[in-house]
Amino acid sequence: MALNVIGVTPLYEGLDINRLRLKTEGPLKPAHPLEPLAPSKTKLTTIETKRIMSVLDEAIYKVELVTLLTYVQEHPEVLEVLPPEATALVKEHLEFCEILLQTVHLLQEREGQLEEAEPGGQQNVWNQDARTMEVYKASIPVLMQQVQETTKNILRCLLGEPQSAKLLQVQAHGRSAEAQCFLQSLVELRGFIFEKLLTSPMEVKEKAQFMYDLTRRNNRNQELIDSLENELAERMKNRDTEVEKENFVIQELKNHLHQVLRFSENSLLRTKQDAEKQQKIDFRAGQARLAKIQQEVLMLRSQFHNLTMENWEAEQALRKKKYKVETEIENWIQKFDSEMSEKQEEIEELDIIHKEEKQQLSELQQRYDVLVEEFSQIRAEREITTKKRMEAEKEMLRMVRAATVIQAVWKGYLVRSMLKSKKRGKGKGKGKGKGKK
Repeated sequence: MALNVIGVTPLYEGLDINRLRLKTEGPLKPAHPLEPLAPSKTKLTTIETKRIMSVLDEAIYKVELVTLLTYVQEHPEVLEVLPPEATALVKEHLEFCEILLQTVHLLQEREGQLEEAEPGGQQNVWNQDARTMEVYKASIPVLMQQVQETTKNILRCLLGEPQSAKLLQVQAHGRSAEAQCFLQSLVELRGFIFEKLLTSPMEVKEKAQFMYDLTRRNNRNQELIDSLENELAERMKNRDTEVEKENFVIQELKNHLHQVLRFSENSLLRTKQDAEKQQKIDFRAGQARLAKIQQEVLMLRSQFHNLTMENWEAEQALRKKKYKVETEIENWIQKFDSEMSEKQEEIEELDIIHKEEKQQLSELQQRYDVLVEEFSQIRAEREITTKKRMEAEKEMLRMVRAATVIQAVWKGYLVRSMLKSKKRGKGKGKGKGKGKK
């Protein structure tokens, strides 16, 4: 019965998750992500989901702080960095934990003793031990309640003073494997819940359909594997029979090979005797051929000596001729160098003259360009002057014609006026004559 309360203390130890980022933007590590059906969203959008994740982050942070207390118990020098209030609370908590552990240990020992002892032998002692165990069992819930209260007080103090919490995290470096597993489980739970909060109902249906299809595919693959295994077993049986047949054939071939080896030994012996006879014959023929070749070698050596002497005389003549040719070539090279130096000097002088003439040409070209530009300007001015003169002549001609027309019109007008005045004078004279009569 006492074993039911032992699971309290291992929660103080575990892995260091100080470097884990506790935030609501993304999961620390998804529990079991499905690559083809990952959530479409990467951030929480509703206030309720953000609150849920913040509660989980706060719980992980509190467990992280609580799991450092056992390290503080083993290393009391860590308490020096904490403020006096937090130090007193931690010491009180450690005392209650120590009392609780001692009580549980004593309870386990008494239970073991009672299981070993016989109730009929010492009834009074057995009853007294049973009452003592009841007292220990009754004190355990109280001690657990006190441990919980002191833990809550430490968390309130550390959460109220973030600087002290950071100092504690920096100074405490170790946790137990149980606490590490517990914290890792919490982190995985947070990732699983975060993924669930990001997943929509449609994505849940798609994931379920995907898992159903995956299961069906797995079943089909398993059936295929079973059929292949059966086929493999049949092939193995067939292979065994074929191996037996092959072994029989191999045995027959070995027997045949043994007979062939016997026959080959006899034929080899005969071949060896024939080869020895042929070797003796070839040796005699080789001796005769060797003597003949030696005579030919002596003859060829004498010919070689004669040819060497002839070639030496020819070589001396060719060497003299080569020396003479090299001397002539050297003289021609010197003559060529002297002539080329003279030509080079002439070329340099001509180059200087060419540069001067080129410079003069450029000056003349510039003057020519200036004269061409001036000529073009004068020509343009002449064309303008000619156009103006022609326009003036045309204007004068037009004015003369206009004056002629005006004078003709005016003369006609004057003539008509004179004729009208004469007609009027004649009419008045006739009227006056009639009145006198």
